[in-house]
Amino acid sequence: MLSSEALTDNLHSRPKNHQAMDNKGATFKQPSERNKVPMKKNILPPPSSQPSLTPFAVPLPPDQDDEDVMSENVRNERKRNHEQKLNKTHYKNQDKQEAEHSLYKQFEKKIRPCIDLVDSLRSLGVEKHVALPAITVIGDQSSGKSSVLEALSGVSLPRGNGIVTRCPLELKMKRIPATQAWKGKICYRNTKIELQNASEVEKAISEAQDLVAGTRGAVSGELISLEIQSPDVPDLTLIDLPGIVRVAVGDQPEDIVEQIRMLLRKIIGCKETINLVVVPCNGDIATTEALKMAQEVDPSGERTLGILTKPDLVDRGTEEYILNITRNRIFPLKKGYMVVKCHGQEDISNKLPLATAIQQERKFFESHKHFSVLLGEGKATIPVLAEKLTSELVTHIIKTLPTLESQIREMLQKTLQDLRRCSRGKPETESEKLVFLTDLIKLFNQNITQTIYGDELLLGKEIRLFAKIRREFQIWGMTLVECTEKVKKNIPSNALEYEKQYRGREFPGFTNYRMFEDIIKEQILALEEPAVAMMNNVIELVEEKFMKLTERHFADFHNLSRIVKARIEDIREKQGADAERHIRTQFKMERIIYCQDDLYINNLKSVHEDKPTKAGNANELQFQSPAKQELSFVQDIVIHTKAYMNGTSKRLSNQIPLIILSYALHDFGNNLQTAMLHLLQEKDKLDHLLQEDSETARRRSSLSQRVNCLTKACQHLRDFSSM
Repeated sequence: MLSSEALTDNLHSRPKNHQAMDNKGATFKQPSERNKVPMKKNILPPPSSQPSLTPFAVPLPPDQDDEDVMSENVRNERKRNHEQKLNKTHYKNQDKQEAEHSLYKQFEKKIRPCIDLVDSLRSLGVEKHVALPAITVIGDQSSGKSSVLEALSGVSLPRGNGIVTRCPLELKMKRIPATQAWKGKICYRNTKIELQNASEVEKAISEAQDLVAGTRGAVSGELISLEIQSPDVPDLTLIDLPGIVRVAVGDQPEDIVEQIRMLLRKIIGCKETINLVVVPCNGDIATTEALKMAQEVDPSGERTLGILTKPDLVDRGTEEYILNITRNRIFPLKKGYMVVKCHGQEDISNKLPLATAIQQERKFFESHKHFSVLLGEGKATIPVLAEKLTSELVTHIIKTLPTLESQIREMLQKTLQDLRRCSRGKPETESEKLVFLTDLIKLFNQNITQTIYGDELLLGKEIRLFAKIRREFQIWGMTLVECTEKVKKNIPSNALEYEKQYRGREFPGFTNYRMFEDIIKEQILALEEPAVAMMNNVIELVEEKFMKLTERHFADFHNLSRIVKARIEDIREKQGADAERHIRTQFKMERIIYCQDDLYINNLKSVHEDKPTKAGNANELQFQSPAKQELSFVQDIVIHTKAYMNGTSKRLSNQIPLIILSYALHDFGNNLQTAMLHLLQEKDKLDHLLQEDSETARRRSSLSQRVNCLTKACQHLRDFSSM
């Protein structure tokens, strides 16, 4: 691949435009020939084709009197000398032309491929996926935008009132040797039309816009591509955008102003785009919508080049203001400004040749009192603009090429992954269909197993199912702790109330075991519904995960997806009911108050250690007042209740989650896998199960086309790198 330094150096050593070698008056020069006078081609025909010289072929001194007439020998000698001099000049010019032709070939070999590379990528449709380096042309209505493009391309573009450019127009110009004929081609949608004459361009563009954007003045973001091959154009590609309007007129949509602004912002806002802003000299530049919009998307002015048109219409006394603009003293732009004078409406009506118009433009600047200095500064005339734009475009392509190549390769990898996920199409034979369905179910069941054991593959910021379930179990643990802590708050009032209502012949200070049982049962009963609610939350999480796996694996086959989802819902109902029944059975057993003696004693010791009593408390009880004895009785109830609930909480904190994991996760997943295998036995339903969604087929086709496009783009990049 050519280094960026080598390519950039060639921008300053390019040959003269091949047109400079024919006998036309207007030329698009390359950077190396700025401000040089073009050399005419074939000043004298080759000696072999020259007619024989006669006394009238070469001017001779006037005849004198007979006595002053030169001798015949002198006249012949003079003729021979003159002929040799002319031949010498001819061969010298011919050598110079051959040298220029060699440089032209060098330019074609090293610089033209940069422009062709981006043009080929755009023609492939790469721009739909990755932004490409480009030069766009924007301007307000009547800014002279069309005249600039016509002067560069040498063809007439659609003109008229209102919005003339209604679609982005890619203008690909390629300079060819003078010996080749003009060629043109316009492409849009799936249509390609060859153009044999420049006069066909205007009509072809109008017809293309009517088909793409309609005939009622609407605009479209769909690209129309016009390719021009001519000896009279620069090597350049531009994208012409609709002119900016302030109000809708005629049949135009009411929101046409906003439509155009959105379209322009989308295109010129891309960092890979150089914006060519066309502004008339005879207007108020400060209020130009195009320049304002360019400044919005490019505040630093690094991607903006200003083109000032209509310098012949500048009010007297404002010339210095225009010069200050071109010198970046008013609205600074990093790429600066150019001034051009294109042919006016009268010239268009008179069909003034482009070469003549360019000659007139140069004469205008040469003779202008104020603007003549712009020629020396290289900031005026269409040929110099063409040279600058070519240089800017090639330099920009070289700068953005590494990033572009990386983006295309990344996009290709992503598209290939999407295509693989989209799976292949349905097989034809019954045996192939069965194998295909088996593979689909096998992969689905593998993911179900991975999910059950917390090993599933995650996409993006997705959270594992087991992590979500663990959060529910943590909430359950906190619920148990809160329940135990409530004993100190709720038990005293409950115990005293029970004492007043149920105490019989027992003396004060004796603990009633029935009272203890009832209090424990009440505490356990309060935990039953939270446990069932937790189970429902968990099984909903499991169902949601299994549904997502179904969509991921069977999205292409709507019948299969629908059947699997129905099976998931059925299994969820069954497993939910089983889990709830088992949980309620567990709480039914918990209401049977029982604990191993050693375990209970350990729990009781633990509670006593947490709240030690004063020494001698036990001996002093018999001497306390009845009120104090009642308080001691309540404290005993609290201690025993807390000791028992500590053991119960430890048991329930593990037992309920185990029940839920068994029924709502493992059995749910296992039963689903079994149901999936049963589908393989329904061989008569293979066609129904594997019926593909039409949207999936379209998506697969779209992804395949994108892969094909990006693969070709990578090949173009490899070919360019090997040059």
